[in-house]
Amino acid sequence: MTSVPHPLLEPAEAETAVQHHTPLGELATAYLAVLANERASSPHTLRAYERELRAFVAYILKTQGHDTAPSAIEHTSIRAYLGSLYERGLSKASAARALAAVRSWFRWLARFSHVQQNVASLVATPRLPKHLPRVPSIEQMNRVIDSIDTNNAHEDATAAWPTRDAVIFELLYGCGIRNAELTGLNLADIHWANEAVLVRGKGQKQRYVPLGDAAAQAVRAYLAERQARLAAAQRNTEALVLNLHLRGNGRLSTRSVARIVKRIAVQRGLSSDVHPHTLRHAFGTHLLEEGADLRSIQELLGHERLSTTQRYTQLTAAQLTVVYDKTHPRAK
Repeated sequence: MTSVPHPLLEPAEAETAVQHHTPLGELATAYLAVLANERASSPHTLRAYERELRAFVAYILKTQGHDTAPSAIEHTSIRAYLGSLYERGLSKASAARALAAVRSWFRWLARFSHVQQNVASLVATPRLPKHLPRVPSIEQMNRVIDSIDTNNAHEDATAAWPTRDAVIFELLYGCGIRNAELTGLNLADIHWANEAVLVRGKGQKQRYVPLGDAAAQAVRAYLAERQARLAAAQRNTEALVLNLHLRGNGRLSTRSVARIVKRIAVQRGLSSDVHPHTLRHAFGTHLLEEGADLRSIQELLGHERLSTTQRYTQLTAAQLTVVYDKTHPRAK
């Protein structure tokens, strides 16, 4: 597994974080292998957990010694570690992510009797401010997507490959899929007969999402150009969404998707904080606005918990007033 240095640790300090000659290092490495091989965690999850566990183990080795066993770590040590993150300038959200990784590791340690109990569960999660995501309106989203000129590529300076970029917006907003789910799509995942897309979500869980008419039309237009470019380059790949110069295996990266979405959206007048997940937020919010129930939206988004879906959606005060006026017996 490729090591990912923690941004707030010195290189030499980070290198000591997960080493095979320390008890903690061996157990951290073993747990990361479980995530990769048994739980089929996504590359993004693996990188995040390795980064967080590397930083935590480095802190324990530095403060408690290189011979520290997991059973010697108290919940007060974990709380002190979170305090050190705050001192280094990390936000509560970052500290919460670090704690989640440590809790997960200690849960595994307890399961296999490396520790008597998951002491990380005794540490309270930092209270996070609840921010509703700023979501573009239905009209704004339609304007952005409709403005991508797939017929006159040379006239659209913001879209390097207009038909492909239109597919990116149609699938992120029209299907509500995650950035990583988009880049992971293969050609065979488009099930034309069922008008659906097979999506591989977090933890390799699969779900089908409907392929709407507009998205299907965009995909068909793009596939013709995709095939022509691959033929010209004498290349072949199963990846659906390709990078411009067919580098590597040809698959577009999540970072590139983020740049494409921001560039096109901002050029069309949307907020500068737009990112691919904004389109997923908009998908859920707009479905709710148009009358879809939360359970259906939950299935479409691939959420395990309904509470997660509720955070992805928002209702305006005006919409709540309409619902109240229509349904409450004392409203009239």
